[in-house]
Amino acid sequence: MACHCTGCQRMTASAFSLSAAIPSVGFSILKGQPAIGGLHGATRHYFCPHCMSWMFTRPEGIDEFVNLRATMLDNASWFTPFIETWTREKLLWATTSAVHSFETLPNYEDYASLIEEYAKQASKPTL
Repeated sequence: MACHCTGCQRMTASAFSLSAAIPSVGFSILKGQPAIGGLHGATRHYFCPHCMSWMFTRPEGIDEFVNLRATMLDNASWFTPFIETWTREKLLWATTSAVHSFETLPNYEDYASLIEEYAKQASKPTL
């Protein structure tokens, strides 16, 4: 996803942040201990304590997923945002190729159908 909220704009010094939602059960930290930084509150943003890069977020109330910064992967060339959130705060010139746009966040009940739709789209071979 691409998040256009003003918090993400400030933490990335850019127009939006890019995240890949990873199931929490499939996510673990193998080395080191990240530091909580960025905006402090119930949603926890984790940074590398050495370089201070924003690595991932554990959103408040959504324990099933970890939002990994997609551009932190060794190869993020495959990544394109499927949804964009907080579009009511986006910079007017900021555009993405996201299939779905939300003024804030999707309704919690809509996540299952969004994941299913994304899985169908992602399993198609690219030409």
